[in-house]
Formats: sequence, C-alpha cells, structure tokens
Amino acid sequence: MVQYRRLGRTGVLVSALALGTDNLANPTPRDEGIRMIHAAIDGGINLIDTSNSYAAGESERIIGEALALSGRRDDVLIATKVHYPTGPGPNDRGNSRLHIMRACDDSLRRLGVDHIDVYQLHRPDLETPIEETLGALDDLVHAGKVRYIGSSTAPAWHVVEAVMTSDRRGLARFVSEQSPYNLLDRRLENEMLQATQHHGLGVLAWSPLAMGMLAGRYPDGAGAPDGSRVANRGGIYAERVTPAGVEVGNRFARMAREMGYEPAQLAICFVKDQPGITAPIIGPKSVAQLEGLLPVLEMTLPAEVQAACDELVTPGSVVASFFNSAPWMRWKHL
Repeated sequence: MVQYRRLGRTGVLVSALALGTDNLANPTPRDEGIRMIHAAIDGGINLIDTSNSYAAGESERIIGEALALSGRRDDVLIATKVHYPTGPGPNDRGNSRLHIMRACDDSLRRLGVDHIDVYQLHRPDLETPIEETLGALDDLVHAGKVRYIGSSTAPAWHVVEAVMTSDRRGLARFVSEQSPYNLLDRRLENEMLQATQHHGLGVLAWSPLAMGMLAGRYPDGAGAPDGSRVANRGGIYAERVTPAGVEVGNRFARMAREMGYEPAQLAICFVKDQPGITAPIIGPKSVAQLEGLLPVLEMTLPAEVQAACDELVTPGSVVASFFNSAPWMRWKHL
C-alpha cells in the first residue's frame, strides 16, 4: 500500500516519494519525461518537485504539458523554486521581493497553472532581510498564486529564524525544508531534523542515492557511468563523487544484495524511514528507472538493516559532501 504522510503541520498528505525533475530536458527527452510524469502519478506519487532553474525553465514547461495532457492537475502538488539567476541583470536572482514576484509569475506561465502548491527558496539569500523575503511570499499566498512556502538547502538556524519571524509578524510560514540527505552525508541528523520536527516542518530529501554511489554505479577504479550527471555536467556534481564515497557506496551495494535487496531501493528506503523525513526526492531519467524505484513506496526499513547502515556510516557523519552547492557551508569538500 502506498504510504502518504502529512506535509509538516499542514493538513496536506503527500506520497512518501516525491518525483524530482532536474533531468527533464537535460538529458531526458520531452516525450519520455511526459510519460515518466504520467507513470509517477499512476504509481501513487502526488508531489512533483522542480525549479525555474532546471534546464532554464524547460522542466516547468514539460511538467505543465504533462499535466495538461493527463487532465490530472488536481491530483498532484507542484513544488517549484526561486533563487538562481533567470537573466543577466543584477536583480534577476536572489530572494528579494522584486525577483520573487517576477519569478513566480514566470513559473506560473511556464507551468500553465493558476497557482503553485509549494513555492520554495532554492537557497537562502543571507544578504536580503528575511522579513522582505517572507513578506513577498506572504503576498503571493494572499494573492492565491501560492498555497504553501518552503526553503531548500538552508542552515538550521536560518530555517528557525524564518519560522520565528513568520510567527512574530503573522506571515506565511515555511511548511518544509528540502535538504541533501543520504547514507553518505548524514549531517542533517545533527541539527536540522531536530529543528524541523520541533517547529513542525516537513523535510524533503534530495539526492537519496548520493549521485548513484549507493546504487553501486561506480565500480572501484572506474570513471563516471555514461549518462550520469557527473559525466554530462561535471562541476558540483563531480565534486560529490569521491573515492571514499565510491568505496563506501560499493560496500553498501554489496551489503544490500547480500540481504536480498536492490541497492537503489534500499538506499532510498533508508532515507524515507528516518525520523523527521517526509519524502525522499527521486530523480529518474526514464520510465524504466522510475518503475524500478516505485516499490519503495510500499517498503519498510527493518531494524537490522538500520543497524547495519549505522555500522557502515556513523549517524550524523559525512563520507561525501552534498552541501557543496550551499554558499553558507564552509566545509564543502572532502
């Protein structure tokens, strides 16, 4: 039976897996992406995560087209993001009122919808007063353009500051934080998960497969697999794939197979069943990859598997850093 969970302290129920769409149009072709979105909805996923920065907005366009073709807009929640540059100008980025208002209208147009269900700050903007950012998001909520708001890849103190500011000023309040979390980078367990549970926020975990390292896709001594983000994009993606991460990832994959599990499914199930996690965000490139992950919706992590994972990577520790795209994180690389 598909698992659904409450998103933070809202009344909204979301599937225990979310569909990530950073691969749409880069490299997943449009038609395959549309089929993948339809298959995800048919499989019980009701949360689709995207960003205005994915493929320069093309991801949002494909999602909008897929939902229009299926006629199932009301069956899903669309979560998109704002922060990264959308043009060459100095105000075409960040979390200012000016940029947020423009970016929201642009996302609505690309998606072809009248509202965004969860509008997230893709990264914190520590140079813009949080009151300005929250005020803009609150206005979007009152205008009916946005239903809920959230943040992504922020430090715990910043999330708590935003929640307290909203409570003090009567503004719309974050319902979720989206952060990197997987067996190779467990630092979320040190502060963020306690903070979000205490203040009633859901947590959406990105990169639960650790760039495929936990699926055993990087044989020891071999290069990046064809078609991977590391091979196609390099940069921050390549920085996350370290010798230590590959070695531990391959040990996990062997352990999973010995226990009778498919490594990718077990890696995602590990994230899904940690306290405080609402849903891992999976990022398949094809319908076939998606179908290989959908069984996790009905899986439960046994206690003996949890213990084996804790033995492999100490809770709260890090083997490969997935916060290397967070401007506030000083310790980005290993």
